Amino acid sequence: MVTATFRFYEELNDFLARPLRRRAFSCACARNATAKHMIEALGVPHTEVELILVNGESVGFEHPLADGDRVAVYPKFEALDIRPLLRVRDAPLRELRFVADAHLGGLAQLLRLAGFDTLYDNHFPDDEIEALAAAEHRIVLTRDRELLKRRTITHGCYVRALKPRAQVHEIFERLDLAASARPFRLCLTCNAPLRPIERADVRERVPEGVFERQARFVTCDVCERVFWEGSHWQRMRTLMDALTRRPDDTRERHDDRDRHNGHAPPPGAAAE
Repeated sequence: MVTATFRFYEELNDFLARPLRRRAFSCACARNATAKHMIEALGVPHTEVELILVNGESVGFEHPLADGDRVAVYPKFEALDIRPLLRVRDAPLRELRFVADAHLGGLAQLLRLAGFDTLYDNHFPDDEIEALAAAEHRIVLTRDRELLKRRTITHGCYVRALKPRAQVHEIFERLDLAASARPFRLCLTCNAPLRPIERADVRERVPEGVFERQARFVTCDVCERVFWEGSHWQRMRTLMDALTRRPDDTRERHDDRDRHNGHAPPPGAAAE
């Protein structure tokens, strides 16, 4: 039996028992216990961890702990570039794709609205989510911390917020998604790409008043629904602007929107 001292930082404390939060504490460890084993034994999913320092040196999850080790565990750094220090994962994901757990259907739709490939089925079993994450290199989104402790899940986020709009703001902030968003390119229902369709081809597929007022339409080849820029699209556009606006570019965003108002919008829209 060995004893190590642990200190968890920022939001990782949410996973700890209250007496252990925001302070250093000693913990007995099994001989040859790894950093990952002890971090998860204390309640923190490994997918929430970005950096582990043991006695001041960056280590990976499989680092064996020794008697007297001091272990500092950090979440994602928001303001500092710590890539030269990272040891916990072999490589970052080249493309941001998600798979959402049960009860996160609203979040899945909003991520699709922002242009992120997001799989969701309220009946996905945990084994299937784990398999999809591994096979397709997807980030798991869940409110089940035990799911995030599964060995083959390398990237995941424990979603703290309860309402879809709060959840999408949380995920955008935690994963810094603003620069990667490509709104209105995916079907909210099917997660399939939207494509422009000739106006003449939708005459029998949309209400007459909509056909008369609108000049541009897109469609999903999976569900075959037709979408246009109605009042619902305007509300979603406002949400996307809020998600993709950074604190330091508010003025630039206003200028861009003013210029955009006189031009055709990007491909993709929301159905009335």
